[in-house]
Amino acid sequence: MQESLLAIYLWLKIGHVIFMVFWLAGLFMLPRQCIYILDHDPSSEGEAKWAERMAKLRKIILTPSLLVVWVLGLTLAYAIGAFSEGWFHAKLTLVVILSGYHGWLVAQAKKMSRGERPLTERTLRMIGEVPGLLLVLIVALVYLRPF
Repeated sequence: MQESLLAIYLWLKIGHVIFMVFWLAGLFMLPRQCIYILDHDPSSEGEAKWAERMAKLRKIILTPSLLVVWVLGLTLAYAIGAFSEGWFHAKLTLVVILSGYHGWLVAQAKKMSRGERPLTERTLRMIGEVPGLLLVLIVALVYLRPF
C-alpha cells in the first residue's frame, strides 16, 4: 500500500497544499466577517445577510477543506513514514491547535449569527492573526525538518 501511495505522492501533496490554502483563506475571512456583523443590530436585515455569508463560508469552504487537509495530510505522513519523525509530531501538534482554533472560531461565529456579541472588534482583529502565525511555524517545520 505504501508503494501505491508513493506513486501518487506528488498528487496527494498538491491536493493537501491546495486545500490547506482554502482552509487558511477561510480562517482569515471568518474573523473579518464577524467584524462586519458587529456593525449591524441583532435581528436586522444586515445581520441576517452576514450570518448567511458566514454560514456559507463554514459549510462550503472551511469544514470541507479542514477534512480534506486532515485526510491527505495523514495519508502523506503514512506514505513517507513521518509518524516517527520529531518535526512531524511538532507539525501535527500545531495542526491540532489550528483545528481547535477553527472549532472555537466557528462556535463564536454561530453565536454572533444568533445576535450574541461575545467578541469585540479589537479581539477579532487580534485573533485573525493566529492562522498566519501557525502557518509560518508549520511551513518552517515541513521544509526545515529541524528534528
